[in-house]
Formats: sequence, structure tokens, C-alpha cells
Amino acid sequence: MTGNNQPVGTASEPRRVSEPCPLCRCKATRPFHREHDRDYRRCPACQLTFLPPEQRPALEVEKARYETHRNSPGDDGYVTFLNKLVEVLTPQLAPGAEGLDYGSGPGPTLSLMLEELGFPMTNYDPLFAPDEAALGRSYDFITCTETVEHFHRPGAEFRRLQGLLRPGGWLGIMTGILASDHPFPGWWYTRDLTHVCFYNGATLGWIARRFGWELALPAENVALFRWPN
Repeated sequence: MTGNNQPVGTASEPRRVSEPCPLCRCKATRPFHREHDRDYRRCPACQLTFLPPEQRPALEVEKARYETHRNSPGDDGYVTFLNKLVEVLTPQLAPGAEGLDYGSGPGPTLSLMLEELGFPMTNYDPLFAPDEAALGRSYDFITCTETVEHFHRPGAEFRRLQGLLRPGGWLGIMTGILASDHPFPGWWYTRDLTHVCFYNGATLGWIARRFGWELALPAENVALFRWPN
């Protein structure tokens, strides 16, 4: 990421009080790009690109959208997609390490894949597996695939994830990671109305510094965070 904060498109939104960043709470966010009748903003502090609250979907709209997903253990393409994370995360784990799939969705798949490899798993999803007991313990690792882009309050969500992670533990994330600003106009990832936050390398680096995590980017659209002992 170049760190260039200039808008990549014509932002035609009216003059307004700057919307605080939902990740770092910086109050100096600015218009970044307008597309699909949505006004994307960029934070100059953590580089998060995000939609303002009034343009984020309601909970029932999100749920209806997620229920159209056909991701399941029987979908070979989806399993291949998830293997991108499995292949880089599992070599870092001790045998029998306990994991949480955070944002497991309507058809949990990653947890089954990891259990087959000998890692006990728990699923949590606020809509489809709202087991509060899962949030009352800690884990050796957490997976979060195609989830962080849906966070309406990413700062609070990452704080929660840190509270669930044991020292020395790993957080594995899969999301569309912006390599530069140039692909943003017309980027297919923005067409999903439930995608409200977009991350680049600078954003991921800010998250690592904020929580004292180590960061690695071992594969396209994959980030591994480790909380040192």
C-alpha cells in the first residue's frame, strides 16, 4: 500500500461532519470513492476504507444475503478456497491445538476440515451459531474467513478476538486485501452490499501494532497474526 490518501473516484457526497473510523476512531476520515450509490471513506490513520453507518445493511438484510450462500463441505471449490488458510496456518500449530471459527456462517466447513486434521474446533456466528459459551473461554488459534469485511465495528471485534486468544496463539484471516488503490473502482468485492470494511497492508499493520501482534502475509488475501508469549 502506497499510503496515498487521495480519493480514487469522484466523491460527490454533501459536506458533513467527518465520520469517525470504526477501527481506530480517528475523526479525520475523508471521502474516498463513490460507487453503487455508496460513499466509501478512508481513514488517514489506519488506512481502513469503510462505509458510513447509514449505508451499512440492516441485520435482517445481512442474514437474508448470507442465507443465499451455498458454501458447504460438499463444495470442492469452497474447500479448495479455504485450504489457502489451512495450508499456511496448520504448520504453526501444536498437535491438538484448540481453535475457534469466528463467523462460521450458515454452513460450517473450515471447522470440519481442521477437526479432520486433529484440531478440536468450536464454531461461533452471531446469526447462525450464537453460542455465548464459545465467547467465555480462550483458544490456541482463531480462524476468521470472509468475515472481517462484514464487521460494522471492527475495532470492538478485534478487541474481542484478542480476548479470546491465548498468549502465543494465532489469528488467521481471509479477506480481500487491497494491494493498491487502483483496483478499487469496479472491484468485485465492493458489489456485495454486506461488505462494509476494506483492508490493505497498512491497515493490517496498524492492527498488529495496536494489539501487539506479529503479522505475516503468507498468501494472497490471507493474513496471519500471532500474539507472542
